[in-house]
Amino acid sequence: MKSINLISFLVFLAIFMVSCNNSQEKQNMTDNSLFLKSDSTTYLEEVISESGDMYTVVGHHGPAVENEFIGLRFFYNPTTAIDVYSKKKPGLELKKFLWYPTIEQQADGAGMDMYKVGPTGGLGGVRLWDGEKIVILDPVSERIAKVGKGDNFSFMEMISKGVKYKGEIVDIKVRVTVFSGKREALVEAEELNGKKVQFSTGVNYHKGNKVVQKNNFIAVWGVHPEDIAGTPLNMGAALIYNPDDFADKKNDGVQIFLISKPANKIKTWITSSNSGESILNTSADFLDYVSKLKF
Repeated sequence: MKSINLISFLVFLAIFMVSCNNSQEKQNMTDNSLFLKSDSTTYLEEVISESGDMYTVVGHHGPAVENEFIGLRFFYNPTTAIDVYSKKKPGLELKKFLWYPTIEQQADGAGMDMYKVGPTGGLGGVRLWDGEKIVILDPVSERIAKVGKGDNFSFMEMISKGVKYKGEIVDIKVRVTVFSGKREALVEAEELNGKKVQFSTGVNYHKGNKVVQKNNFIAVWGVHPEDIAGTPLNMGAALIYNPDDFADKKNDGVQIFLISKPANKIKTWITSSNSGESILNTSADFLDYVSKLKF
């Protein structure tokens, strides 16, 4: 009798574990995407470039991640900027549309590429500060793009090696992680050799955008001058940070950026919404939401 009970228990445990695994898989509303334009059906985990510029070679111009609310990508070039893919409704779209749905697909409810980065770091992109100016992570001896996935998250990384900074050589890794059920993405920057640097990060904006700056966040709202989107919408973008990690804040006319205290690593959070969504579709709603975020 005891033997039968033990067998029954083990069978139950096996079924339970399979059920849990299936449940976790169903709940993981995140994904990543990295592929070469020459073969959009083969997804990669890593792409390495000595030039540091694979912008025209890699699909959607760099590694990308998404959850049900937002898509993000690194530009695989000297800007190493972070760009936003805006969604009108919750769901995964990267593998279906490869970042660029047609005008007809956008009209049918697909998301769109309407965030305009330009020469800036975009939303939460990381660079360095040398005491006088922003230092982009270029030239490099090598730039590495990576993507990965866990039970309820996906991440993308850009590692820039051999960057000249204040008479030294530094290696900078920037990782962006999205989570199931969470609109905010985590941005982590680190100097891989343990050296302390001053990181620079921020939010770009355009003429006519509403800009709000508080003690722990920078937020903007408005239309971006993008020509890819079928019908550009108002969109919000925000960076949430710990003010204790930063020494200064500046505005160069196209972006508001923070300058960190000397540090080996920093982290911030970024988020976005747009007027085509069913919630957080107004400036007031988006700013109220951001103002209540605590990390």
